[in-house]
Parts: sequence; C-alpha cells; structure tokens
Amino acid sequence: GKSKDITAENIQKLKELFPEAFTEGKVDFDALKEVLGTFVDDRDERYSFTWNGKSKARMIAQTPSTGTLRPCKEESVDWDTTQNIFIEGDNLEVLKLLQKSYHKKVKMIYIDPPYNTGKDFVYKDNFKDNIKNYKEITGQVDGEGRNLSNNPETSGRYHTDWLNMMYPRLKLARNLLKDDGVICLSIDENEISNLRTICDEIFGEENLLFQITLLCNPKGRSQDKYIANCHEYIVGYSKQVLDKGVINVPKDSDEIEKNYKLSDQRGKYRELELRNTHREFGKHNRKNLYYPFYVNREGAILLEEKDDFVAIYPIWDDGFEGCWTWGQEKARNQLDEIVAKEVKGNWKIYRKNYAENDDGQATKQVKSIWTEKEYHTEKGQNSFNTLFETNDKIFQSPKSVETIKQLLLMASHRDSIILDFFAGSATTAHSTMQLNTEDGGSRKFIMAQLPEPCDENTEAYKSGYKTIAEISKERIRRAAAKIKEDIIRRGEKFFAPTNLDLGFKVFKLDSTNIKPWEVDFDLTERTLEDFISNIKPDRREEDVLYEILLKYGLDLTLPIDEWIMDNGKLIMKEERHSQLSTLNS
Repeated sequence: GKSKDITAENIQKLKELFPEAFTEGKVDFDALKEVLGTFVDDRDERYSFTWNGKSKARMIAQTPSTGTLRPCKEESVDWDTTQNIFIEGDNLEVLKLLQKSYHKKVKMIYIDPPYNTGKDFVYKDNFKDNIKNYKEITGQVDGEGRNLSNNPETSGRYHTDWLNMMYPRLKLARNLLKDDGVICLSIDENEISNLRTICDEIFGEENLLFQITLLCNPKGRSQDKYIANCHEYIVGYSKQVLDKGVINVPKDSDEIEKNYKLSDQRGKYRELELRNTHREFGKHNRKNLYYPFYVNREGAILLEEKDDFVAIYPIWDDGFEGCWTWGQEKARNQLDEIVAKEVKGNWKIYRKNYAENDDGQATKQVKSIWTEKEYHTEKGQNSFNTLFETNDKIFQSPKSVETIKQLLLMASHRDSIILDFFAGSATTAHSTMQLNTEDGGSRKFIMAQLPEPCDENTEAYKSGYKTIAEISKERIRRAAAKIKEDIIRRGEKFFAPTNLDLGFKVFKLDSTNIKPWEVDFDLTERTLEDFISNIKPDRREEDVLYEILLKYGLDLTLPIDEWIMDNGKLIMKEERHSQLSTLNS
C-alpha cells in the first residue's frame, strides 16, 4: 500500500477551481495562465531562492510512502488508554504516513533540527525507495548497513544537503497544521538565513510571527572562529495570518499583584503614560498623534476646549514636541480609560492598562529576547542528568523544559495536538506532560525520532542505549514517573487518566505489511499457495490493522474493539461502528 497521494489531491482541487484549465485530464498551463490573469508573474527576472536539488526535494515531498507504522506494545506505556504517540523512524516517511490521519489536526509543531554545524547528521533521501534507504542507513538490513554521515563545512554541498533534507519535511509538516496552527523551529547562525527563506516560501513571509533570540550559553562557545556565540534563535510561523494577541502568554498571579495595584469596576490596572516615550516619534513625523487634551484643576479631561480647562500637549520637559500613542478618535472612544495627574506642577496624561483583556484573560506579549536562566542549555542539561541519575552526558545539550513550555503557552491550547518530528531527547513530550499537570490541560503529543545508532565510544552507548530513539522513550518514561512522584509528594489528588495522560503508544516505521506483486515470477503450485494470503508471513493482524487505520485516515490512538467471529476476527472502531477489515486468524 501507499500513503496519501498529495499531488493527485492537489490536482483534483485545482480541477474543481479551474475546470477550464484541463484538457483530456491534463493541466493546460497556457489556459491556467489566462484564467489567473494578472496574478501570473511572467517577468524574465524575479526574486527566487533555489539550490541544486530543490526540484527533487519538492518531488520527494509529493511521492507517497510505501511504508507503514507497526505497533510496539511492549515498549509502550498505558497502551489501551493513552492518546500520546512515539514513532521510531525516518521523519520524512513518518510525515507522509500521517498525512491522512492528521491532516489539519496539529495545533503546534516544535522542531530542533540539525543546526548544520558540520557535525550534524544529514543524509540524502532516496526518491525511489526511501524505506529501503532508511533500513540501510540505520543498519536494519543485514550486510548493507551504512554509516551515518555528518555534513562537514568542507563539503561543496554544505548548505545544499541541509536544504534538501529540510525542504520536503517542512512541506509535509505544513499539511498537518490546523488553519490556526503554528510551527516553532530552533536554529543557530549557521542556517538561520536559509531557514527563514524556505519558511517564507512554504508558510508565507506574511505569516512570520517571531524570531526570538535565546541566550542559551552565557559563557559563549570558545571554539567559535571570531566571537564566542552565546545565543540561538527560535523562529515561529503560522499557517495563516493570525489576529494580534493570539500568541500572548498568561500573566502569573505574582506579576499581577506586583504591577497592577489600582482597580475600578472593570478590574485591576496600572497607569502608563500616554505620551510616546520614544523621541524618534513626534509632531515632526506623527502629526495625527499631536493634539491637545483639556484638563481642569480637578483632573477632569475633555477633548474640546472649555473655560477653566488648560490644554495639555505631548511636550517633553526640554520642549521637544512629541506625540501620543493613541489617535484622537481612539482617545474619544476610550476617554474613561484616560487619567490626568499633576506631577511637579505639570499635568501628565496616563492611560489605564488593565491586567485582563476584554475577554477576561490576563495575558501579555512575549518579548523577542529571552535571557532568563530557565531557558539556558545548562538548565536543560542539568534537568536531563537529574532525571537519568547521572553526571555523564548521555544526551548532549537538550533543550530546557521551560523553553518548550513557554512555546506551548504561546502556540497551543489546552486540548491541542503537539508534533515534534526531530524528537531528540523528547523534551517536547516531557514539557507537554509537565504543562498539563500545571494547568489541567489535555494536550497530546506525537514524537518522531530516527533510531540513529549511538557510537560505541559515547556515554549513551556505555549506559546501555544503542540508539537516540531509546533515549527518547526512556526520557518520557522517567519524566512521567517523576511527575507522578511530585504529585504524590505534594499531596495533591492524582488526576484521572482522562485529565492527565502520562503514557505513550510506540510505533515503528517498516515496509508495508502487504506482499509486493512481482510481475516476472514463475507460476508454480508453491507461489499460488503463497499468494492465497497477501500478508507478509512475519506480520501480525495488529500490524495490518494499523496500516488500515492510516489508509482510512483514522487516529492511531482511537479505541479499538475486537470480536471473534467464526474463523476470523472482525475489527471495528468503537465510535463509528464501521467495519474496517476481516482478517483470517
């Protein structure tokens, strides 16, 4: 079987929109240009970003996968009840297999991809058979395993190889985002410009939400060539243009208590000066924001001149003619939120800044520079080491839980699906479970991680972990156990499984469960017997079931009921009561 054919679906959508652009089932591009009219850019020279292999990378994203996801109950936790998923496999194939079941269902994607520092693992995808390629690279094919290779800066394809790896994965990831979904990507200076450019192309430059500078290593990297870099970036894109304020984060109660000490019938507020405090803005370039308020000796405010009222302009103490931050129309509509105060013999105009917005939510904008200690890499490393009860670096430089929690607060809701297809040490899974315990959320995660072999000389291998994926799964188990311990220690009532999900289902990428059809085989009695069942001999009925779920576009965590019927097994999805498949026992 094959995964969802994205190209065929897009062509069908195009046909529905522009039927006149099709002739005998094929796209007539000249006709399509005529229909699009002025929206076609036919200039000989125009801005574009390209590299060697881009067309192939685009084609790889459109090629359906021939693989499947096989359930692995023995490595899972709370298999029957959990809504969380961990997938071991090449994330390109995993993303293809998730296209139908999770199309427009993911609220937030976070990835920490290879930074392309010259030591990162980057490998070439195989257009013809990426499942076979995946098995060879990870050593799952006897005698044909290949070493994982890094991407040294001396390579003539240094940036090209990285772009060819990232482009198809981001194209596929976008399909999984909800219309109001957000993707957050960690990166450093090596590929920030290329990442921004391909994300502008895939998500739209108008959908850039932020580029956060994160102080990750205050000491700086001493091995850097010119200056010791101590920061990296987190870039955020939305799938569609979002309203202002949607990625604000909650204010904590201590912050409200400290800063919002005044109150009226609407709620707690603080007073902020209405005059723009930046001198680059003033009457000289913001004439519409330069106008008078009229104030009497009791502090009453008007926008019209009146006896016993004096005019107050946004003038600085040194005479500089500044401007207000509100226009006159807004000031008129919200005059009850404006306050006049006499300070050192001069009147000043303030506005009420409420702790809660019109919807009753106490939120604030996130700043573009994060310097707090809880975001430092050292914090992430110490937290990981404590969890694994070791001083050795089993995993190098994991992200801090607080960093990912802050992104979750910005870009997800309490019931969202969170995807991380470069799972690494599974900080995203840990952060999702931790935040759920703190705010009562029911966020669900999908992690995908390549079973990248650990070198025999690494602390990970010496500690018993043969692959990065093994570290990921163990991190989730240990994090869940720690969360349970903390709840019990605090004496809080333990959440029911429906509220707090600390389990995860494990699936592993593999070739399809269906035998391939060989055209030039010798037809014998033996081959006829083999083709009576087209299921591979080493596969279980449960393997086939989940391949069918993916083909039907059903959630991999849906509850499944089984009934034995005669000599077969009827497997049905509980909610829809729809028969999926009858398998011979």
